[in-house]
Amino acid sequence: MAELIAGSGKGGTLKGLAPKAKIIPIKTNLKGVGGPGKLGVDAKAIRAAADSDAQIINMSFGGGANPAFKKALDYATKKGKLLLAGTGNDAKKGNQENYPAAYPNVAAVASIDKTGRVAESSTYGKQTDLSGPGEGVPVLCDGEKQAYCPRGGTSVATAIASASAALIWSHHPDWTANQVLRVLLKTGDLADKPSIYVGHGAVRPRMNLLEGKGDPGDPDISPLTGERTLNTKSKESGSDAKNSGKGSGKGDSDKEAAPDKVKVADSKTEDEGGSWLLPAIGIAAGVIILGGCGFAVVRIRRN
Repeated sequence: MAELIAGSGKGGTLKGLAPKAKIIPIKTNLKGVGGPGKLGVDAKAIRAAADSDAQIINMSFGGGANPAFKKALDYATKKGKLLLAGTGNDAKKGNQENYPAAYPNVAAVASIDKTGRVAESSTYGKQTDLSGPGEGVPVLCDGEKQAYCPRGGTSVATAIASASAALIWSHHPDWTANQVLRVLLKTGDLADKPSIYVGHGAVRPRMNLLEGKGDPGDPDISPLTGERTLNTKSKESGSDAKNSGKGSGKGDSDKEAAPDKVKVADSKTEDEGGSWLLPAIGIAAGVIILGGCGFAVVRIRRN
C-alpha cells in the first residue's frame, strides 16, 4: 500500500501516485481484520498517528465495530487528520459493514475496475463515500518481494485515494482535512448523484490540480457529517460556518442526498490524552506527511 502511495519507481519498482509524499508506517497487530468480529487493530496505532506530524491516515483494513478504536478515530479527527478506509471485500459474503470505514468521520472507499464499474467483491452501502482503482493493480506478491502480481480490493483503492488526497493537499498546504476531502468528493465522477456502490465516484485529483475544480468550502465543517470538527476560524465567522455545513453528511439518514460530504495516519490510552509513538514497522496502517512534499502532476490513463 505504501508503494502505491509513494513508491519511488527505482530499480524496477512501482512509482506511486504521490512519490514525494512521506510515509510513517505504524506497527500494529491485525487480529480479527477481515472478519465479522471485533476489529482487533490496536487503538494505540491511531493515537500514535494522530499525535505525529502526519496529515492523512490510510487504513487499508477492516473488521467489526470497536468502541476503543472509534474513540481513537474521534481523537484523530479533532487533531485535524484525514481518515480513509476501505469499505471491505464482502459484497458476495453477506455484504456486512466493515469498520473503521463505517464510522461517520471516516471516508469509506470502494473499489472499481478499469471500466469504472464497482468491483464485484466491493462491500457497498450508505457508508460508501468514494471509490478508486482497485482491480488488477500490480502489488508485490512473493516472499522475496521481487515479483508483482495483479491484485485487487478496497485496500488498494484506499491507498490510491490517500495518494490523491496527498497530491491535492500538497498543492493547497493551507487547507484543512475537511477541505481536501470535500474537493475529492465534489470532483468525483458521480459527485452530484452519489450511489451506495461507489459513493461520489472515482477520485480524480487532476480535476483540481490541472483544472482548478472543486470548492473547498468551510475549513472547520466535516463534509461527511456536517458537524464542526475544527476551530480554525474566529467565533464570529464560526457561527456562520456551522450553519453552512448543517444538514449534510454521513450522519444523516439519507446519505445520498448529501453531495457536499466530503487526512492519512494511525494512533495510547483510551481517553483524550496523548499516545506513544510506536515503532516504525508495519504494512496496512500508514500515515502520510506532506511537509516538503511539493506539487506533482499525475495523468491517469482511462484505460
